[in-house]
Amino acid sequence: MRSIANAYMRLGLVPMIIAALILGTIIGALTPELGLSLGILGSVFVGALKAVAPILVFVLVLAAVSGQQVGADTRIKPILLLYLVGTFAAALVAVGASFMFPVELVLNVSAVEQSAPQSLKEVLTNLVMNLVANPVSSLANANYMGILTWAVLIGLALRSVGDTTRQVVSDLGVAITSVVKWIIALAPFGILGLVASTVAETGLEALMSYARLLGVLVGSMLFIALVVNPLIVAAITRKNPYPLVLTCLRESGVTAFFTRSSAANIPVNMNLARKLGLSEETYSVSIPLGATINMAGAAITINVLTLAAAHTLGIEVSFGAALLLAIVGSVSACGASGVAGGSLLLIPVACSLFNIPNDIAMQVVAIGFIIGVVQDSAETALNSSTDVLFTAAADPKFAYRG
Repeated sequence: MRSIANAYMRLGLVPMIIAALILGTIIGALTPELGLSLGILGSVFVGALKAVAPILVFVLVLAAVSGQQVGADTRIKPILLLYLVGTFAAALVAVGASFMFPVELVLNVSAVEQSAPQSLKEVLTNLVMNLVANPVSSLANANYMGILTWAVLIGLALRSVGDTTRQVVSDLGVAITSVVKWIIALAPFGILGLVASTVAETGLEALMSYARLLGVLVGSMLFIALVVNPLIVAAITRKNPYPLVLTCLRESGVTAFFTRSSAANIPVNMNLARKLGLSEETYSVSIPLGATINMAGAAITINVLTLAAAHTLGIEVSFGAALLLAIVGSVSACGASGVAGGSLLLIPVACSLFNIPNDIAMQVVAIGFIIGVVQDSAETALNSSTDVLFTAAADPKFAYRG
C-alpha cells in the first residue's frame, strides 16, 4: 500500500490533473453513463473542500494575527505599501475585466435556494450582520465574514499571551494545512469525476466556459505584469521600468511558474535581489514578507471567479458592490499563501458578499482546481516576480539602470 502511495506522489500533482482532464473528457463524451457514475468522485472532493474550508480560514487567520510582531521596520514600510497598492490594483483590474468579458459557468444550482442582494445597502447590511454572527454558528454554516471577525478578534487577544500559547496556535495552523494538502492530493480523482460528469451532461460546452474563464484570468495577470506594475514602478523611480520588470519576470517569474510556490521561490528571489545590488537588510525581510502578503495574482483569481459565479446566477453587481468586492478580495488574497491550493479556498469569503450559497461557491472552487494547472502557475509567477520588483523600486540603494 505504501509503495502505491509513493508511486502516486512521484508522478506529481500537475501531470495527474492533466491526465484526469483528458481521461474525464473522453469518458464523458464517449460513455455518458459511466461519466455520470463517476460524478460521485467529484461530489466527494467538493464535499471535503466544503467541510475543511471554514476551519482552515479560521485557524490560519487566527495564527497569522496572533503571531504578528508589533511594529514594523521603517525600511519595509514603503515596500509593504507597494505590496498593498499592487494587490488592490490587481483586484480592480480583475473586476473590470469580469465586467468587460463576463463568463458564465456550468453549475448545479437546481437544488440550491439563493436570494441575490438587491442593492449595495442590502450587501452592506448582510455584511455587518454576518460580521457579528455567533462564532460557533459561523463555523457550522460557513459564514466567512463571521469567521474572519472572530479569528481576528481572538488573534489580537492572543498577542498578549505567552509564546507557548501562540506556538500552539501556529502548530494548529500547520496541522490544518496538512489536512488540506491531503485532500488536494486527491484532486485528480475529484477532477476526473467532475469533468466526466459535466461533459456527459452538457457536452463540451462546459470546457469552453473553462477556457474563457482562464482567458480572463491570465489576461488580467498579464495586464498587471506588463502595464500596471510598470506604471507603479515608473511613478516611484521616474525611470523606464521595463528593463527591471522584464528581468524580474525572466529570472523570478519563469521559475515560479514551474514551481507553483512563492515560498519555494524565495531563494531564487534572494539571489536575484543580490545580483541587482539591493540592500540585504531590506530584501532579507521584504522577500519572505512578499511571499506571504504580496498576492496580486490571488486577488485576480478570487475576484474573477466570484464575479463569474454572480454572472452565472444572474446577480446584478453595482459599482459600489464591485468596489467592496475588490477590497474584500484584496484582504482575502493576503491570506492565500498559507492555504494549500492558494486563493481558491478563499473564494467563498468573497462569494458570501452576494449571498452566494456555500454549495455553489465550492463548485466554483472545484472549477478553479480544474483550470489550476495554468491559473496557479501564472498566479505564482506574478506574485513572486513582483516581490523583487517592488523591493527594488523602493530601495534607495538600488543603482537603477532603466
